[in-house]
Parts: sequence; C-alpha cells; structure tokens
Amino acid sequence: MRNYLAILLLIAGLAVPKDGELDQILKENNNSINLSETSQQQVDSLSTEKDSLLAEWKVVVKQVEGLKIYNEQKRQQIKAQEERLVTLAEQTKQVVVIQRQIPPLMERMADSLEQFVSLDAPFSLDERTKRINQVRATLSDPKVTASEQVRQVLEAYNIEREYGRTIETYEDSIELDGEEKVVNILRIGRLALMYQLKDQSEAGIWNGSDWQEVDGYRLPVRDGIRMASKTAPLDLLAVPVQVKGGE
Repeated sequence: MRNYLAILLLIAGLAVPKDGELDQILKENNNSINLSETSQQQVDSLSTEKDSLLAEWKVVVKQVEGLKIYNEQKRQQIKAQEERLVTLAEQTKQVVVIQRQIPPLMERMADSLEQFVSLDAPFSLDERTKRINQVRATLSDPKVTASEQVRQVLEAYNIEREYGRTIETYEDSIELDGEEKVVNILRIGRLALMYQLKDQSEAGIWNGSDWQEVDGYRLPVRDGIRMASKTAPLDLLAVPVQVKGGE
C-alpha cells in the first residue's frame, strides 16, 4: 500500500508543472491563439481580395467582349469604306471621260438647235436667235463650268419644246407682196402661225416658205389674238393649218 501511494505521489509530482513552466505554457498558448487569429484575418483578407479581383476580372472580360464587337464593327466599316473608295475611284475616271466629252457634245447640240430654228416657222426669231448666241457665248467662255454649259443648252432645248404647247401673240414686221408691213402674229403651238394686219383687213398664214393671205379667217384670227393676249377666254378656233404636202 505504501508503495502504491509513493508511485501516485511520484506521478502527481511529475504531472503538476512548476510555476515557471505553467506561465510558459500559458504564454505559448496565448501566442498560438493570437497566431490563429492573425492567420484567420489573413485568410479573410485574401478571400476579400480574391472576390475583388474576381469582380474586376469579370468587368475586364465584359470590356474585352465589348471591344471585340466594336473592333469587328470597325473592320466591317473600314472594309465598306475601302470598297466605296474603289467605286469612287472608278466613278472619278468615268467623270473625267464624261467631262472631256461634254464640250463637243454641247457644241453639236447648239448646232442642231440653230439648224432647227432656221428650218422652223419664223416666229420670235429675234428672241430665239439671241438665246442661241447666248448659248454659244457660254460654250466658248472658259470661266463657265461644264455644268452651267449643260444647263443653258438644255434650257434652250426645253424652251423650244414648250413652244409646241403654248399660244402667243406679238407684233412683228413681215414681208407681204414685196413690202414690209407691221402685223399682229398669232402662234398656236407649232400647229399654225398666222398674221393679221393692224386694221384687221387681211389675215394669212405661214405656208412653210412664205406668208400667204387666206380668205374667210379674219375673225377667227382676231379672236385667237385676243385669246393669246388674255383679253378673251380660251375657246375653239377654226383657223387655217398648213399641212405638209398642201393646205
């Protein structure tokens, strides 16, 4: 019994640390606890940093995707612009060729217009001749652009075309029986060109080569002159018409 008690006392003596050893154990334990807390804080900090980096990465990925789409659109736009430049270059070559062809074409058109007027019925000759001379002056002026030259030639053609759809009257001097007389001219489109003396005693028609008096049309020609001068309402007229091959 005494032996067992001695053993227990020995074990108890071994198990109970001394005061210095106990403080050391407690200190080491506190250090472990502090180290554990520091490690946890570091882990938490790393986790937060990871989440922040992940969020930034997602934003960057979206930006990259957006830039890819943007770059693709720009590539398509650049390709379209390059194709457009090629087309413009071809068109520019064609424009240069056309510009070279415009002056001789306008000259030919002016010649044709002048020939047409000379062969047409002799109405408003001063006005029509003046217009042709103006066109020719424009064509010979180097300061006038090609577009303006084309505009004036086409305008002259358009005016000649309109003559066929209008009615007008004006005073003019014509040769009748070898004598110059002042008369009133009545033009109905290009269908009929007539004259009437100022005293309304005589009326006639342009027969294609000369002025020819016609009987029985003094009143219709007078009425037509009034209609053309807007002093009478438009109405049907029985007037002589020169038909190719005869009256």
